[in-house]
Amino acid sequence: MSDHTLPEVEPVTDRVHRNSWSANLERPVHEERRDAVVTGAIEAVEHTAPGYHVNLVTHGAHGRPESYLGPVLHARFGDSVDWTYVDRCGCGGHVLRVQVAER
Repeated sequence: MSDHTLPEVEPVTDRVHRNSWSANLERPVHEERRDAVVTGAIEAVEHTAPGYHVNLVTHGAHGRPESYLGPVLHARFGDSVDWTYVDRCGCGGHVLRVQVAER
């Protein structure tokens, strides 16, 4: 297991996505635990093939995600990812698009 795994939280995905996709980080556990959002975001980026992006759809309870996910993503992935805040969802959440660089 990776050092960011939360065994009590269901994984965001179980496969590598060789296309652009969206990760749902708006479940009740994500509202209650920001660490579950962070863990899910890391997991989603790790499961996104180079050259594609993942839209991290985060729970609105934690505010705009670039403030707390940006530093984590930079520390974990460095220049191999680039992120952009997209917008607020109609449901109150937020979308952060993370592009994974070609290797």
